[in-house]
Amino acid sequence: MWVSVRERVHGRRATAPVQFVGESVDGDFAAVQARVATRRGQEAAVIFRLHRRGERWLIYDLSVEGISLVGNYRAQFDQIIQRASYQGLVARIKQRLADAALKPDGVAAARRK
Repeated sequence: MWVSVRERVHGRRATAPVQFVGESVDGDFAAVQARVATRRGQEAAVIFRLHRRGERWLIYDLSVEGISLVGNYRAQFDQIIQRASYQGLVARIKQRLADAALKPDGVAAARRK
């Protein structure tokens, strides 16, 4: 079964067909496997990693074609900490948040840096 997932991308609404193909649960943690159809008609493998808090399941990581969002951020943060310091990382994040708050397209502007 394919479902439509809507999200805002660069200030516009985008629709992506998603097919959920499996799930596994281990206590308060779960993984949901899906396939997302791209604009070019191809499929991308996606894994949502979730953690249960109370009665709600919250997504804490997303992997697309084996590339983890959390792992990607961790690698970037490690590089900044090695080149500068933890304080340098915090200052850089605060600056990007401040820059994004000043721009009309916010998040998209922060990503371009």
